[in-house]
Amino acid sequence: MKKIFLAIAVTVLFVSAFGQKISKIDINKDGSFDMMSVLLDENATLTMKNDGSIIAWGIEVFSERIPSMSKLDVYPGRVEYYSANDNEAFSGKVKYIGKTLITYYASFDNEAFRGKVKSIGTANFQYYTLLENEAYSGKIKQVGSVPFSWFSTYDNEAMRGKLKSVGSTNLNYYTSFEDKLIRGKLKNIDRSMFTYYTSTDRKEFQGAVKSGSQLQTINGIKYFVRF
Repeated sequence: MKKIFLAIAVTVLFVSAFGQKISKIDINKDGSFDMMSVLLDENATLTMKNDGSIIAWGIEVFSERIPSMSKLDVYPGRVEYYSANDNEAFSGKVKYIGKTLITYYASFDNEAFRGKVKSIGTANFQYYTLLENEAYSGKIKQVGSVPFSWFSTYDNEAMRGKLKSVGSTNLNYYTSFEDKLIRGKLKNIDRSMFTYYTSTDRKEFQGAVKSGSQLQTINGIKYFVRF
């Protein structure tokens, strides 16, 4: 009997280890959230906005010349969509990518959630409601076991609505009190710092990134900054 329980436990751990997970978060040079990538089965990748809407999916192919750059090639496997007979909030949206089932919040769910991704495979999605702070209402609150937080309307104006943390990884931005050319730009991801040339530097450099890695992996998630 003990052997049976051990086998079941190992199986559960094996399945969860290969479940859907966040693989990458892209941030624009002004500090705004660009998109999030989620790994699916069969080496497929799905990209989403911060409000839970799907942008695209496919097979991620990395550049041989610039390792940090990639593109999505067409996914050659099974793709199915919800029919016109399904709930109006998600009829016509993608239902299966390969073996991965995608579900959505329906028209009878909370207004802030309707039509947004509810689950991708084993990963469930939660969102901030419209009754919460307007700077992040409707945005992603949690993906699987990973919580998301955002700067609110009470924070410095250059930071409002921007991504504040992903799990235990914190993000910060230059405030509105900083040089006008760097206000709102990404300052750090966890302990990784970003600096920029300011209005006191040579004109051809002003506003450009001075130091900081464009692509880095922190707590298992890649962060790509679009300078």
